[in-house]
Amino acid sequence: MAFRIRTACVTIAAALAVAGCSEEAPRESRGGWNSAPMVVTAPAEFKPLVDEIEALGTAIANESISVQPRVASLVTGVYFEEGDVVNEGDLLLELESSEIEAGLALAEAALGESRSLYNRSKSLESTQAISAADLEQLLARVKVDEAQVQAAAARLANTQVRAPFTGRVGLRRVSPGSYVDSATVITTLDDVSRIKLDFTVPETFLTVIREGMSIAAQSVVYPEQEFVGVVASVDTRLDPVSRAVQVRAVLPNDDGLLKPGMFMTVDLKRDRGDVLVVPEQSIVPEGNDQFVYVISDGVAEKRSVLLGRRIPGFVVIEEGLSAGEAVVTEGTGKVQDGGSVETHEQHTSLGRVGGES
Repeated sequence: MAFRIRTACVTIAAALAVAGCSEEAPRESRGGWNSAPMVVTAPAEFKPLVDEIEALGTAIANESISVQPRVASLVTGVYFEEGDVVNEGDLLLELESSEIEAGLALAEAALGESRSLYNRSKSLESTQAISAADLEQLLARVKVDEAQVQAAAARLANTQVRAPFTGRVGLRRVSPGSYVDSATVITTLDDVSRIKLDFTVPETFLTVIREGMSIAAQSVVYPEQEFVGVVASVDTRLDPVSRAVQVRAVLPNDDGLLKPGMFMTVDLKRDRGDVLVVPEQSIVPEGNDQFVYVISDGVAEKRSVLLGRRIPGFVVIEEGLSAGEAVVTEGTGKVQDGGSVETHEQHTSLGRVGGES
C-alpha cells in the first residue's frame, strides 16, 4: 500500500510538471500515513482517598473460667444443670467435709484453751506472779490458734464450690461420688452478656483507632446483621514482625447470638483527604523514571511525574501535574514529545477512591 501511494504521488507530480504548474503537491488528507495519531485522554483530578481494611477478629467471653475445686475430696452434691445461667455466689458443687469439720473443731478447742490460759495469766500480771515475757508467749499462742481456726474454716468453705460471677455454665464433667482435686475441671462458666472482640490493625491505622470509637462487626453466621460495639482498649505495643497492633472491642450480646470463639470481621476506614489521581494506564515507565503525556491544544508533552501510592485502577501523583490537565490513557505508544495528536476524552467516574494499607 505504501509503495502504491508513493507511486501515485510521483505520477501526480509529473503531470503537474508537464502542465507547467508551479504549485506544490497537496498534503495527505486526514487519516493518511502521516496524519496525527488518535489517542484517548483523561483529566488529572482531585478525589477523596479513603483507606479501607477488613480486620479479622475472634470473639471471646467477657469473663470465662474453668470451674475447679480448691480441695481434694468426694463430690456429695451437684447443684446446677448444664446450660444454666447462675448468679454470683450460687452453689454449684459440694464436697465431703467431715474430716475438715473435725479439724475445725479441734482448732477451735485449742483456741479456747489458749485464750483461757492467757486470760487467767493476764489477771496475775498486776501481782507480778507472771513475767511479761511469759505473758507475751501465751498471747502469741492465742494468735497461732486463731490462725489455725481461720485456716480450717477456709478449708471447710472450700468444700462448697460457688460461682465467682454471673454467667452460663457449660457441660457437667463430674457426678456425685466422684473424687476430685484441684486439677479436676467441674464445668465451665462464661459471661456472654458482653462479647470481647480481639482483632489487629496495621500501624498506619494507629491514628484512626482510639478508645471509645464505634465499630461494626459481621459474622458469617449472621451475614445480614451488624453487631455494633465500641473499642475498649488498644495494646501499648506493636508486633515487631507484622507491624500490627492488637485492639479489643466490646459488643453487647443481650440476645446471646454471639458465642466465644466465633470468627468476625471489622471494616475500618481512614480518610486521607483529597489526592490528585490519574488512571494507571497513563503512566509510561522508563528505567527508574515515570512519565505521562500531557495534551494541550492538540500537542503532546512528555512530562516526568513523581508517583505516590497505587490504588486499583489509579495512581496518586505527588508532583508534576495539576488538576484538570489531560493525560494520554490509550495510545501512549503512538505519541511523541511535541507531536500533534487527535484526542478523544475518556469520561471517568472516579467518585471516591479507596485503598488498603
